[in-house]
Amino acid sequence: MNIELTEDVAEGVYSNLAMIAHSNSEFVIDFIRLMPGVPKARVKARVVITPDHAKRLLSALKDNIEKYEQSFGSIKQNEEFPQFPINFGGTVGEA
Repeated sequence: MNIELTEDVAEGVYSNLAMIAHSNSEFVIDFIRLMPGVPKARVKARVVITPDHAKRLLSALKDNIEKYEQSFGSIKQNEEFPQFPINFGGTVGEA
């Protein structure tokens, strides 16, 4: 299979939140970027896939997370939804 990756797509899109919805025929994954001090989050990309592909994606993601954790250690997971303001590890700026 020959797959083309254009320059703009190769840059990627940063997302720090994903929301998933589904119907009987498809899964919709919205990749969202939350920014500190901004009251609205923006959907940066939406991917629509079939249920069969969603299950294959889940399997591939699980496999890659296991490989990542073997190389770099366990991923620490925070079960809480991010609260505003979000501190991205830097100092809080003032105007």
